[in-house]
Amino acid sequence: MLQIRDIHKEYKTGSLVQKALDGVSLNLRDNEFVAILGPSGSGKTTLLNIIGGLDRYDSGDLIINGVSTKRYRDRDWDSYRNHTIGFVFQSYNLIPHQTVLSNVELALTISGISKRERKQKALEALEKVGLREQAHKKPNQMSGGQMQRVAIARALVNDPKILLADEPTGALDTETSVQVMDLLKEVAKDRLVVMVTHNPELAEEYATRIVRVKDGRITGDSDPFEPEANPDAAAPVHKNLGKASMSFLTALALSFNNLWTKKTRTVLVAFAGSIGIIGIALILSMSNGVNTYIDRIEAQTLSQYPLSIERSSISFISMMMVSTDTWEPAAEGEITEVPSVGQLLSTVQTNDLISLKNYFDSDATNIYELTNGVEYSYGIDPQIFYYEKGTGKYRQVNPNNDFASMGLSSGNVFSSAYSMNVFFEMPENESLYIDQYDIKAGRWPENSQEAVLVLSVNGAVTDYIIYAFGLRDPAELDKMVRDFSNGLEVVTDQEYYTWHYEDFMGTTFKVVPAYEFYKYDDKNKVYVDMRNDNDYMKDLMGKSQDLKIVGIVQPKAGEDIYMLNSGIYYGKNLVEELRESAENADIVKAQLADREVNVLTGERFDEEEPDFDMSKLFSIDEDKIQDAFKFDEDKLTIDEEAFGDMSGIDLSGALGSVMPLQMSHTARHSSHSIFSTSGRVSSISVSFSAHSSIFSQSRPEDA
Repeated sequence: MLQIRDIHKEYKTGSLVQKALDGVSLNLRDNEFVAILGPSGSGKTTLLNIIGGLDRYDSGDLIINGVSTKRYRDRDWDSYRNHTIGFVFQSYNLIPHQTVLSNVELALTISGISKRERKQKALEALEKVGLREQAHKKPNQMSGGQMQRVAIARALVNDPKILLADEPTGALDTETSVQVMDLLKEVAKDRLVVMVTHNPELAEEYATRIVRVKDGRITGDSDPFEPEANPDAAAPVHKNLGKASMSFLTALALSFNNLWTKKTRTVLVAFAGSIGIIGIALILSMSNGVNTYIDRIEAQTLSQYPLSIERSSISFISMMMVSTDTWEPAAEGEITEVPSVGQLLSTVQTNDLISLKNYFDSDATNIYELTNGVEYSYGIDPQIFYYEKGTGKYRQVNPNNDFASMGLSSGNVFSSAYSMNVFFEMPENESLYIDQYDIKAGRWPENSQEAVLVLSVNGAVTDYIIYAFGLRDPAELDKMVRDFSNGLEVVTDQEYYTWHYEDFMGTTFKVVPAYEFYKYDDKNKVYVDMRNDNDYMKDLMGKSQDLKIVGIVQPKAGEDIYMLNSGIYYGKNLVEELRESAENADIVKAQLADREVNVLTGERFDEEEPDFDMSKLFSIDEDKIQDAFKFDEDKLTIDEEAFGDMSGIDLSGALGSVMPLQMSHTARHSSHSIFSTSGRVSSISVSFSAHSSIFSQSRPEDA
């Protein structure tokens, strides 16, 4: 029994509301032939679609044998249509490329019935409509009446409880319409058949009950039915009516069968689809390739030229842009002052790097997700020495001081341009550079005691790196620097030498913490720089940390940009260890304990330096000077014949009877002049060369 209770259905288009069904209630018996009549737009087709589950009602309830559909979901409606409802449409809705048998089997296929059983039931349904012998044909090989009977067979194959027919004779002639109506009347003997039609003659002749609909309401019922009230009957419940989906293998088989039956169309669609897919793939690949190339160039460029934030910065552009054109011309006899220095210094920006690091490390920013890496530099330059254990000879190779006599330090622009620095710190994030290089020998460093030699793109190194490794005599370098400082012609060896990987691999340098250079003087209560003490430095070299070359790498062929230039690179962990050890050094603790007093001099930082007293620079022992110039007057003779008669010459007015000792610091040569009258020495003139330094601040005993 099918019960329709107060069904409402509206269609809304903007502000327009069209009521299709307005409170329709109808009870239908299990086996009867119901014809629904009404003009176009009366709501009869909407009512049929709601009974079949093709449309949803807005309110009310549809009850089938005590099962309510009010809370049905899509899956439940699918099950309801597949197991309870059979459809016969005016346009047949047959699949043209499938056979009649396959069209009838389709409903059973969705129900998951086996192939043998599907075929048997389909043939039985076709036999009921008189088309068993036409099972192998396709719909386009049949007449309209035959196709409608196939549609009825398809609706009956699943043995539904309700058969719905929407204008089943609308496209048929009179004779064929009678045949279809006879068939529907026969079907209605054991099930409910609901038919929508415009033909009242057919309805009155074949239907057992006629329901008239107008403006969404039932206006007439030829045989109304009211079920007997049963107080003990259970209330309508929600219930799924069975399986309503095919298996994966069944769906796959149907798909292949559909493709095979339309081979030409399948080939053409596949060809057109492949062209589209290939075109899209090419566009995506080109786009992805270009994006990848741009990303790689950006990463390589930023790896070699990273964005840097310094402690302080100055705008040189503002200094260069200082113009006097806008100033009033100076009056006659006056000079206008342009504040270029003030403007330059006012542009100095000081950055709080500690707060910046704390901000980066907090949850307030995702800087580490937006960048390939963030590196922090603490300005620590490791003190590295080349040390020959056998001879005890040592030479500082970092920071570079070989050109100090020329006024150049390791941080000078000249030194950077001419590769005077050879030791550098590697970035902590190795992914920034490791893919840019080929390992020629050994491996990358793994701890603070290991370093790597980076070659140029052509596999070369500068001669200064060769001097740092001790492969060439450092005395050659010292001589060239000395000759350059003295204004002499520098003679260099312009030949190119070839070295081998084994000449560099395994070479060990010494890393000395800077605070180890200073020793506490108990007497003067200050720390003394011991770098001029050879014995102290040799002992320090022996117990200092090793830095061993464990690998040699070279930029990959074809790399236009690479992060590490030629040189020797140590890990960031070495700097971290030096920084941590410096925090526990005695000299650092002493300076932090009293920030006002310089631990190297014992004087306050804010005290003015006293005027330099030249008299305290050196002293003269007159007795030793006289002893140095003593001579025996008896042994001093003068050949008067050679000089002539000089007795008549009076030199006392010109030279005086006694001339003091003279010392000159600017004369280039020493000269001695001796003048005598009557056998006496009248004066002595002595000039000392002042080319070299006569005192040393760190070792006053050498002065």
